[in-house]
Amino acid sequence: MTKPPGKLLPLVAALLCGAVLAQAASPSKHATTSAKPVDKAPTHGLLSTSTTSKRGTSSSTKPTRPAVKPPAPKPPADDWNLTDNGKVLYLTFDDGPQHEWTPKILQVLRKHHAQATFFVIGIQVAQFPELVTAERAAGHHVGNHTYDHKTLTRLPDAKVRQEIAGGIKSKCLRPPEGATNDKIHAIAAAYHQHEVLWDVDTEDWEKPGVAHIEHAIMSGARPGAIILMHDGGGNRSQTVAALDSALTKLTKLGYTYRSLPC
Repeated sequence: MTKPPGKLLPLVAALLCGAVLAQAASPSKHATTSAKPVDKAPTHGLLSTSTTSKRGTSSSTKPTRPAVKPPAPKPPADDWNLTDNGKVLYLTFDDGPQHEWTPKILQVLRKHHAQATFFVIGIQVAQFPELVTAERAAGHHVGNHTYDHKTLTRLPDAKVRQEIAGGIKSKCLRPPEGATNDKIHAIAAAYHQHEVLWDVDTEDWEKPGVAHIEHAIMSGARPGAIILMHDGGGNRSQTVAALDSALTKLTKLGYTYRSLPC
C-alpha cells in the first residue's frame, strides 16, 4: 500500500542520511592506516636541483656548494733542462754584431730554418743596433757578452758590475773566455742573469779551416748541446761556410735548432 507523500519524504531523507554516515565510518579499501614518509631525492653536490614553483622561483633552498680543494700548484718548468727537447742543438755566436759577418750568419740560419742565440758585446751593439733588431726580428735570442769583452775574473767587483750592467739587457750572460767563478756567478745572479757557457768549442776564432770547424760541429752534436761559434772579432768566412755545410748534414740526421731561453 502506498504511503501518503507527506510521510514518505521524511522517511527517505532519514534513510539516505544513515547510509552516508555508515559509509564515512567504514575505512576505504585503498586507504592505509598510517601515511608513509615521502622519500627525498638524494643530494649529489652540484648535480642536485630543487623544485621550481610556477613563478620560476625556487621553492626549496639550494644545496650548499661543497668545498673543493684546489689542485696542488705545478712546479715551474725548467727552461734549462735542454736534453728533454729531443734532437735539438743550440747554436751560439759571440762577439757581434758585426756589419759583414752577422748578416751572412743570419742568411745561413734562415736557409736552414734554424734559431740561434747571439751573445753580443755592448760596444758593438752601440755601433750596429739595427743588427740586433734584425736578429730578434728573425726569432733569435740575444744574450749579454759584457760591455767590452774584458776577462771578468781579473777585475775588481765594481768593474765586473759595470761590465755586466753595461751589456745588453738579457736573461743570459756569457762571460768572455768562459772565465767565471763563484763571485762572477753571484754578481750575475744579482742582475738576474743566467750564466751560459758551452758544450762544444769549434775554435773558429783561430780560423783553423772550414773542415776543422765543420768536424767540431758534427762530432759534438748531441741532444741539448750548446755549440760555440763567432760572428764577430775578425774574418768569419770559415765559420759561415762550415755552418752551412754542417746544418745541411745535421738536418738530414733529424736535428732541429732552437734559441736558448735568454
